[in-house]
Amino acid sequence: MRRSRRAAAAVSALAVMAGGLVSAAVIGVGPAIADHCDPANETNQQAQQSQSPTQQQRQQQAPDNQDQQAPDGQDQQQQDQGQQQDQQGQQQDQGQQQDQQQQGGGALLAAPTPAPDGQQDTAAPDAQDTTAPDAQDTAAATDQPQQLRRRGNGNNNNNQNPTQSASPSPSPSPSATGTGQEEECADLGPFPEDFVDIRQVGRGQLDNFQIGRNGSRGTFVSACGTNGNKHNNPDNFIVAPGVSNGAHHLHDYVGNLTTNGFSTDQSLSAGGTTCRFGDKSAYFWPVLRDRKSDANSADADGNVGQVLRARQVTLQFRGNATAKVTAMPRFLKLIMGDAKAATNGGANARAAWTCTGFQNRITNNKYPLCPRGSQVVRILDFPSCWDGQNTDSANHRTHVVFPGQGGACAQGTKAIPQLRMTLTYSVPQGPSFAVDSFPEQKHNPVTDHADFANVMSDQLMAFVVNCINRGRRC
Repeated sequence: MRRSRRAAAAVSALAVMAGGLVSAAVIGVGPAIADHCDPANETNQQAQQSQSPTQQQRQQQAPDNQDQQAPDGQDQQQQDQGQQQDQQGQQQDQGQQQDQQQQGGGALLAAPTPAPDGQQDTAAPDAQDTTAPDAQDTAAATDQPQQLRRRGNGNNNNNQNPTQSASPSPSPSPSATGTGQEEECADLGPFPEDFVDIRQVGRGQLDNFQIGRNGSRGTFVSACGTNGNKHNNPDNFIVAPGVSNGAHHLHDYVGNLTTNGFSTDQSLSAGGTTCRFGDKSAYFWPVLRDRKSDANSADADGNVGQVLRARQVTLQFRGNATAKVTAMPRFLKLIMGDAKAATNGGANARAAWTCTGFQNRITNNKYPLCPRGSQVVRILDFPSCWDGQNTDSANHRTHVVFPGQGGACAQGTKAIPQLRMTLTYSVPQGPSFAVDSFPEQKHNPVTDHADFANVMSDQLMAFVVNCINRGRRC
């Protein structure tokens, strides 16, 4: 028995020396797992790299406090005491124990008749879908969307995704001798530099213009729920029609119940809806995930973690700063943001992130870290200057563009109701959440985007326009 224990101790020592190589090999062949790719863990991994080899071996040998002491240590001491012929073996066993002790380780809604002119709509949406307060309408922006300097793979190659930033922060890359775990995390993203404490973001205006005399001040909110029916798929019938998994990331859908990669004007018209007033429009955006969770760990596109459903979804149609709005044509299709902004550049990036209670601080290129009690907010503004003819275009952008700096539409375009999606989430504390993305975009926050297809009836759209142009809040 004593010889077998001494032999086991020798084998254990050899296993410690090879532990790092074994761990790297096992992780290298497994699926992407979220908890060890949590950006918050990268700082701990870098600290471990700076430790001596002895310290690293000890941490690998005793991963948690429960495993620090050999289970049979006390029995072994009792058996070996008083037996002089085995005194040397006893000392070796006690030495191992001392070393180990030193180690640390939504339901469908009916379609009521739109309220007549002069009366404010009193239809009661879900409690979670109340109209966004005015503070959100005047939320602030501090910088234009810019790309971040991206980290490459485990070989410290920073040239794969060339990016720009006004004040780039150092991006430590995994060393060439790093473990497979670090290389896997580097492949997935996001990274610690993709996050910022919202209290460190400067104040400024999201809407950098004021509504003029001829402008339209009213709003209309389409209450469609928060996707409680779990309508999700990785399709996009606007950008990739007729394709399954055309987006390579999961979308949340509210509104039309039939939306998928094969949707057509006809199928959307025949579909049901989660929205009030019978609004059959399709509203969708990439999901946000808790990256501390191992859910979806085998996803081929690297979208790992538990889906976080928005606590509140506000779909608000707004006016124009200098003009009255005209009706959207039925089946108008719109996109906002750029799902590939991390590699395409920031020209079409429109991400806006903030926290509840801090809506006067907006970050365009980082995820916000919110204080306790504050929730993460995504603000997704759509273009609103229509060419007056087309319901779509080849790049899905030129038929409807954004207003100019003063909020006015360019000559030859007409102001239509501007859709603003405001999504509010409870997320895990720390840099431990990310938006779904194409694999090569590495979950960069600048890739946030959303899609909309107008399937309102002509009567409902006329009601929306009337609310906005008359300065009402419906």
